[in-house]
Order: sequence, then structure tokens, then C-alpha cells
Amino acid sequence: MDLERILAPIKDDLSDFDQKLKDYISSDSPLIYQIASHLLSAKGKRLRPAMVYLTGGAFGKNGENFTKTALSIELIHNATLLHDDVIDQSDTRRGKPTVSTKWNNLVAVLMGDYLFAKAFKIMMETQSQPLLSAISRATERVSLGELLEVQERSNFELDEKSYLEIIKEKTASLFSVSCEAGVILSQTKGNHRKNLKDYGENFGISFQIADDLLDYVGTKIKTGKEKGNDLREGKITLPLIYALKKTKRNTKESILQILEKNVDHDGFLKVLEFVDKEGGLKYAQSKASEFGEKALRNILKIEDSEYKKSMSLLAEFSIKRDK
Repeated sequence: MDLERILAPIKDDLSDFDQKLKDYISSDSPLIYQIASHLLSAKGKRLRPAMVYLTGGAFGKNGENFTKTALSIELIHNATLLHDDVIDQSDTRRGKPTVSTKWNNLVAVLMGDYLFAKAFKIMMETQSQPLLSAISRATERVSLGELLEVQERSNFELDEKSYLEIIKEKTASLFSVSCEAGVILSQTKGNHRKNLKDYGENFGISFQIADDLLDYVGTKIKTGKEKGNDLREGKITLPLIYALKKTKRNTKESILQILEKNVDHDGFLKVLEFVDKEGGLKYAQSKASEFGEKALRNILKIEDSEYKKSMSLLAEFSIKRDK
């Protein structure tokens, strides 16, 4: 599924967003310019900004505050990635060296702090108290999700409920507020704010489950990272959670012996075979589909438009993507 075609209705908005993002984070110092240029060279999918514009478009609204909001949320997202890479000691992000690798951990943390500060400075320019409150809550949720994930590292007894709580906070929160922000800025009445907020939440959960699934079945060429990377970092995700819960005690103990060591290439292949045999891959795919379907139901009452169609296609994309 071609993401560029899905986002065609907001092509001009995203082009304007890209230029303003470059302007906002490249002008304060030579070092910031260097780091910003490196970050921008590995451009992500821009799904959070896209959701701000699509939601606004669905209600017939657009304008400068939509771009400022999209910028704020994307900067917060990138700040969390910089901090993530330090915590995870990651060498690459989107197929390129991380800031912590190219420079060092101190630079990465401080650049992340700078992006957080920049995000809230831009957000204040919208002069929208409801928007500021919503994005502040979402940022708090992201931090909570990060802490929960660190707390549960290498916890092979982690259950599905706790896993879903982590990804709701860490990933789904910013997707949720991106959609909520579009409704706030369009000043749309009724239940649309809750429905679009829920759409973003369910999309984000589906997106993260699919992402966790790619750690088992994706390719480095498309994902930009080695298979089994999450396992090596001690991140316990849904395919493994399901397989460990379903399997027999003896098999579980033998798999835990592999997991409790540094998972090398051969060890990962054994875990992958186990997860596949126990139905963990199919189960994770079904759960991603389940939350994707929930997201689609959340936008049923929105008037039909090219923007609503793109939002529907995005929900399908979150399930079927391969990178």
C-alpha cells in the first residue's frame, strides 16, 4: 500500500510542513543545524502531522495553527526517539546512524530536550488553551509509557494487558492527540472530538503491534533494523507474550533459557520458530487487525470526503505495512 498515494489530499500541507520543520530546527546554532540536517535526512512517515491535517480537512478547516500543531507534535515525537536511542543504545534509526552514535549520548539527550522546548514554544503561538492541555497530557503519557517499558524490560511474565497499556501510552498517545488537535482547531461540536481521539488511539495501537510483529518477520532493507532487535533490547512484545502463555511448561523453560542470555542470530531463529509454531505471529496480526477495525468504526459518523477516505486507508496501512 503506497503511503504517498494515501496522503495525496494533503500533499501541499505536508510539503509546507517539511519546509517549516527545516526552518524551525535549523537556525539556532551551527551544531543544531548539523544535527537537524542529519535528522531530516532520515525523514519518517510524518503520520502524526498527516493526522492533524486530515482531521482538519475532514471538517473543512485548515490554516497556520494546523501546521504549528503538526510541527509541535512531530518535534515531541522526534525528541522521544532521540532519548529512546540513548536508552536502547541503538546504532541506527531509519537506516542511518543515530545522533548518539554520530555524536554522543550527551548531545542526543540535549537535542531531545531542545526539541521538547521548541515544540512547546511553537504550541504557545496557537494561543489555544484546550490544545495546549491536550498535547501536554499526551506528552505526559508518552513519558509514562517510556518508564513502564523500561520497568518491564526482560520481564518474561509480562501479560497482554500490561503490554497494551505500555503501547497505548508510549505510541498511541501522540496519534490520538494528533487527531484530537485537528478537531480542537476546527472548533467542531458534538462527539467528534472523542471519536477522532479514539480513532488515533486505536490506530496507534494497531500500528505498534504491527511494528512489533515486523521485529520478527520484517527485513532490514525495509525496516532499517535487524530482526530480533527488540528481543536483544529486552522488549517483550505481543507475539512472544502469546506464545509463552500458550506453550507447555517444558518448552517455555527451554525458550526462557535462550531469552535470558544475549540473543544471538541462532537464538533468535529458535525463538522465531517457537513463536510462529505457537501462533504468536498470527495472533499479533489478528490483534493489529482488530484495533485497525476499531479505528475504522470511530470515523463512521464523519461525512464522506477524500480526507475520510485517506484516514480509512491509513487504518488499513497500519495493519498491512512492511516497514
